[in-house]
Amino acid sequence: MHEESLAYDGGMENIWVAVAWSLLPTVGVSIVFFVVVRGILRFDRTERKVHAQIEAEERAARGLPPRV
Repeated sequence: MHEESLAYDGGMENIWVAVAWSLLPTVGVSIVFFVVVRGILRFDRTERKVHAQIEAEERAARGLPPRV
């Protein structure tokens, strides 16, 4: 068996395809992570805003001054 037959001879274009396929999972997981974290932060921001609005309405209904 020749050592040359075990060597990679696929050419440069196959190396770039291999690089792209090896980076694809990392990029995909990063995008999913970014979308999930962004959604959590947006949900938290909206929830805090709604909670502050409800609290302000309750304080006004009881005749208390608004919270600063």
